[in-house]
Amino acid sequence: MPGSNRTPPTRDQVRFCRSIDGARIAYATHGEGPPLLVNTCWLSHLQHDWESPVWRHFLADLGRLATVTRYDERGFGLSDWDAPDYAFESRVADLEAVVEAAGLDRFALLGMAQGGPVAIAYAHRHPARVTRLILYGTHAGGLHNAEDEALEDTFSQMIRVGWARPDALFRRVFTNLLIPDATEEQMRWIDELQRTSTSADVNIAARSQRKKVDVRDLLGELRLPTLVLHAVRERMAEFAQARMLAASIPGARLVSLDSANHILLADEPAWPVFLAELTAFLAPDRRPTRSASRAELTDREQEILRLAAHGLDNVAIAERLTLSVRTVERHLSNAYTKLGVSGKVARTAAVAHLLSEES
Repeated sequence: MPGSNRTPPTRDQVRFCRSIDGARIAYATHGEGPPLLVNTCWLSHLQHDWESPVWRHFLADLGRLATVTRYDERGFGLSDWDAPDYAFESRVADLEAVVEAAGLDRFALLGMAQGGPVAIAYAHRHPARVTRLILYGTHAGGLHNAEDEALEDTFSQMIRVGWARPDALFRRVFTNLLIPDATEEQMRWIDELQRTSTSADVNIAARSQRKKVDVRDLLGELRLPTLVLHAVRERMAEFAQARMLAASIPGARLVSLDSANHILLADEPAWPVFLAELTAFLAPDRRPTRSASRAELTDREQEILRLAAHGLDNVAIAERLTLSVRTVERHLSNAYTKLGVSGKVARTAAVAHLLSEES
């Protein structure tokens, strides 16, 4: 299985929140580093993705870059399959509900596939919350012609007839569009995921609403660092869509990925390129924010960081200050939050920040 030689990360714990209309949305968080919210495509299932030969490397590698929060769309995976509707505004409200439930303040936002327009709308409405925007294999909607409509009608009929069949005859058509260069094992997994991730009726209802999405008028008003990544030969969203996004969003950067797969696989050359670009793009979020200063730290927090700078561990700091170790940990955690640092480098970064303020 691709990625099986990687060290397995700590699995996430699934939680639930309610959207504005009462729909229950499943979300989960894993990894360490700056916060990254993934508004993923419909083809996800929080319960099964970690075992997936298609998704597992994506989750594991992103979890080494950031603290990743992801969720199943309404009607899919562990989220409610009987949601009141699948309209665009409801999907934006779902994203807003996940942000609040996960306790996210400022975060990077990754919009994938059908999740891209939702991410664009959220970033436009909440510019103070989103530090940077990544758009991968997605579009802004609004580009439908007669041929597209005919193709969509054909797909809807195939879903209606063949989605729930135990054999994958009809679903394999969608699998071939998603990952044409995959192994048979990977294709079989996607074949089955389609059937278990949602019902035919929900899929048809959701697709009919997605055809109406058009956020092109928002693109020119976005004012945040934006990275657009797209496989040049994929067939789910043409590369022309990526060019339009990058050309319309001020300052956006376009990265072409040498692949025909809508979902990049672990063993193809495009995956390390994607990962390297994402690592570099998220790097500023890993640094202590300069808006936080020493003055925002309490005297006790500064005192503990100075002792940490002299090499004392938490036990030694507790003994020096006649505190419990848990109290020391709480003060450090508060300092990390104020300084915008997290993960394994948090202690070093927080100490460096304090010393730079004092120099």
